[in-house]
Amino acid sequence: MKTVPTDQPIDSFLDTVTDAARRQDADTVCAMMQRATGEEPVMWGDSIVGFGRFDYTYESGRSGSFLITGFSPRKSALSIYIMPGFEPFADLMARLGKYKTGRSCLYLKRLSDVDPDVLERLVDESVAWMRARYCA
Repeated sequence: MKTVPTDQPIDSFLDTVTDAARRQDADTVCAMMQRATGEEPVMWGDSIVGFGRFDYTYESGRSGSFLITGFSPRKSALSIYIMPGFEPFADLMARLGKYKTGRSCLYLKRLSDVDPDVLERLVDESVAWMRARYCA
């Protein structure tokens, strides 16, 4: 797996975010995820700020570790990693605001497009879901 924890300092990475609004959004999400996990952020690969870690094993026997939640302040959108996907949180997604999704990725143009309380609850509940499933 290419995306693994690194020793790159979080602040050094976030300092590369040149858009002031995107940087502020990243700082806000970073603090939110730190509250949700109770853990310090760790760089995963070159561009993902991750929190927590879970181990998984596929039916094929292949196994690995990945972050429980995280984000990446990309140029096109702020990417937020909701590892269980979005189906378990349909009620929150309906109230969140303006966003797009991938399998486990929530894409926000700007944090002001969503309800911050709903986003925080989504992160909290996804972390609890992951810990119950993989860290119990």
